[in-house]
Amino acid sequence: MSALMGSRARAHGVSLREAFDVWARIAVWSFGGPAGQIALMHKVLVEEKRWLSESRFLHALNYCMLLPGPEAQQLATYVGWLMHGTLGGVMAGGLFVLPGAAAIMGLSVVYVLFGKIGIVAAAFFGLKAAVIAIVVEAVIRIGKRALANRALQGIAAAAFASIFLFDVAFPLIILGAGLVGYFGGRRGWPRFSGRAHASGVKNDDSLLGDLLPLHTTASARATLQCVAVRLFLWLAPVTILALTLGPENVFSQIAVFFSKMAMVTFGGAYAVLAYVAQQAVDEFHWLHSHEMLDGLGMAETTPGPLVIVLQFVGFLAAYRQPGVLSPILAGALGGLLTTWVTFVPCFLWIFLGAPFVEKLRDNRALAGALTAITASVVGVILNLAIWFSIHVLFHETAPVRGLGFSFEIPLLPSLDPLALLLTIGAALALFRFGLGAPRTLALCTAAGVLLFIFGAAPAAARTLAAPESAAMRAVANYSLAPKMMMSSHMDERGARNTNRTFLRR
Repeated sequence: MSALMGSRARAHGVSLREAFDVWARIAVWSFGGPAGQIALMHKVLVEEKRWLSESRFLHALNYCMLLPGPEAQQLATYVGWLMHGTLGGVMAGGLFVLPGAAAIMGLSVVYVLFGKIGIVAAAFFGLKAAVIAIVVEAVIRIGKRALANRALQGIAAAAFASIFLFDVAFPLIILGAGLVGYFGGRRGWPRFSGRAHASGVKNDDSLLGDLLPLHTTASARATLQCVAVRLFLWLAPVTILALTLGPENVFSQIAVFFSKMAMVTFGGAYAVLAYVAQQAVDEFHWLHSHEMLDGLGMAETTPGPLVIVLQFVGFLAAYRQPGVLSPILAGALGGLLTTWVTFVPCFLWIFLGAPFVEKLRDNRALAGALTAITASVVGVILNLAIWFSIHVLFHETAPVRGLGFSFEIPLLPSLDPLALLLTIGAALALFRFGLGAPRTLALCTAAGVLLFIFGAAPAAARTLAAPESAAMRAVANYSLAPKMMMSSHMDERGARNTNRTFLRR
């Protein structure tokens, strides 16, 4: 293999220390959910640092989109592994999680001890306005490069219509696009050649180029070793807890439940949260519906993957069943256990599959499938941008159901002028003045806090832990939860019904 031989003679020249600084920067500023995080990584890794090319970045992203778990964190792990092997992957993926995990842990303690955290909620309010602009920027940036012809544009449009208008499950959209691209690439159709991204950083211009580093070579021994080590790290704590504490203990339940979740929840963060909301509230009774939404509101505006909200769920579950431990200590251990069994499998999927995915980069059928998947992801991100805008800018929505349709429209009288003003300011900062995501986020956060100090922030941004009906209305107004249907006067039965339809994507 000429590429492999060439890799022995040429190194990309990026030290592990330099990579640590870059991944730490990405981790601290990885706000905005998966769309904003992927856009941030693209800007830093492809455009600024030029570590890898556009096509190689999208190739990695497409693989991560097919895996269970948070695709942005897995993408960081993949690129870290590609640059510096297993140590680089662990460093990149671990750093991506740490800031959000620390923030959620701190907010969880404040939540159970003090309840009302108005100034933090006001900061969240400002951040959400900035996130709208960041997600829109992600759609534009990725779309320009991924939708190079009408066939790919048509796939993106079909994906958007399927998920926004008809509530089609995300995995089905990815599967359908992949099949179209697979057969198109196999037939040699140039529209699915995987070379539609020439406007980005070319392979020859990137530090990694087209080369296959030695550590990316797949072998039976390396594969077995990878599986053995990662399975032990993942399942050993689960087994020990289940055998020593018994199946009814809350720590055993957390370990087993979130381990199952890590294997079956395809479709990104929203599919994960749909599954957890249904089980944690209705089956295990670890927390109330409004508390699930409060945690989601926290996670949406802290750095790192959105599924870090699961740590909040594990915290509350153990906090309320502490056994012989103090509630705060039990909650902290429950949150950390949840984070461990949620994210360790993500490293397994990457380290196990990435060597084979890299080896197949020149396969026409696979390239066609991944190219089509990238196009469909643009449509899904556009759906997120529109849905997010509706639920940040408007307090109320009306459902549209029938003839196969299943979507929501905003009610114009419920427009929040403050949210609109902050969103316009964020858009000007990004698109007109080019301030970038970090400064835009900081400015909007400061604006939200100032609004709170001067008494201009809406009541919904003043508390994350009010009585149930108020809290549910507050977070429903400003959260990312797609397709969630809330009523301002909800009885207990209505709350249960909402949990069953919560976050269908």
